[in-house]
Amino acid sequence: MGYFEHLRAFLHERYRLGGLVDLATHKTVPIHRHSVWYYWGGMTLVLIGIQIISGVLLLLYYRPSAQEAFESVRFLMTRVQFGWLVRSVHAWAANLAIFCAMVHLASVFFLKAYRPPRELTWVTGVVLLFLLFGFGFTGYLLPWNTLAFFATKVGTEIAGIVPVVGPVVQIFLRGGSDVGDVTITRFFWLHVAILPIGLMTLLSLHLLMIQLQGMSKPPWVKSNRSMPFFPNFFLRDLVAWSLILGIVLCVSVHWPATLGEKADPFAPTPVGIQPEWYFLWMFQTLKIFPGHLFGLEGELVAVGLTGLAGLALLLVPWLDRPARREQSSWLVWAVGVLGIAYVVGMTGYALWVKPH
Repeated sequence: MGYFEHLRAFLHERYRLGGLVDLATHKTVPIHRHSVWYYWGGMTLVLIGIQIISGVLLLLYYRPSAQEAFESVRFLMTRVQFGWLVRSVHAWAANLAIFCAMVHLASVFFLKAYRPPRELTWVTGVVLLFLLFGFGFTGYLLPWNTLAFFATKVGTEIAGIVPVVGPVVQIFLRGGSDVGDVTITRFFWLHVAILPIGLMTLLSLHLLMIQLQGMSKPPWVKSNRSMPFFPNFFLRDLVAWSLILGIVLCVSVHWPATLGEKADPFAPTPVGIQPEWYFLWMFQTLKIFPGHLFGLEGELVAVGLTGLAGLALLLVPWLDRPARREQSSWLVWAVGVLGIAYVVGMTGYALWVKPH
């Protein structure tokens, strides 16, 4: 203990960390029957950490070019010791991070934790979810296999539907008129540099806001019961983190990530090509819209409605006016339920009708 005391005294003398220590030790967590939802944010954070660590290990062997990307991933999976496991952990942790982030956002929505003064905490959380979608989209192409190539081609074509800015965004993402060597280079740098900078900046801001404002209590909970964050809640968090790490390792071992065949830009588009599960509801929405609607192209209407839904999600703290006055808003609650039902229903429908 003497060494730790000397280290603490050394740091305290030079950096005056007393305020941060007091903030951490005096932080409390509300106790009520919905407290279980507080763990999802921490699990998302741990999965992001797993993504960073496994991603750095993958970078040691990956080569971002259309000529070498597929071979470098195949070498990693077949010749590097435990390389297949690292890639599987990276792939599964990515999917679980997006799933946990979606559950966390839904719990914050229904517990009305976006009420004043936590509006900006909600905004940063929504943008973080959008960034995780960006990670999924840009990382999907990097193995340069057939499925990833054609899914990216379809995804960038959807981006080009938006009037005025759509074609510009499409060319920016592709680096030209079609998906090719420049595309994989751009997606690589977006995935390992641009998006991580945005993620770390927003994540730090998000965590700082939570630390300063504390955890929100639902408006209908009148009890003032709470527990200290450290060590009581922190030890419970550790159990949840250990559980999610165990799940990632188990699914990575039993269902390891596959590579498929190398992409051939001149091959026809495979039948039943689909994006990752978290984009399926948008993909299926585009498919069910008619060719023309209200004098406009159906795909344009679908993309416009999806964009408006994303904007509405971002502005929930200001759209739910009753919640700002600590009152119930059944309309917003019902819209949230319908939104989740639509996303889940469309995702399930897209998986059910997938051609074989």
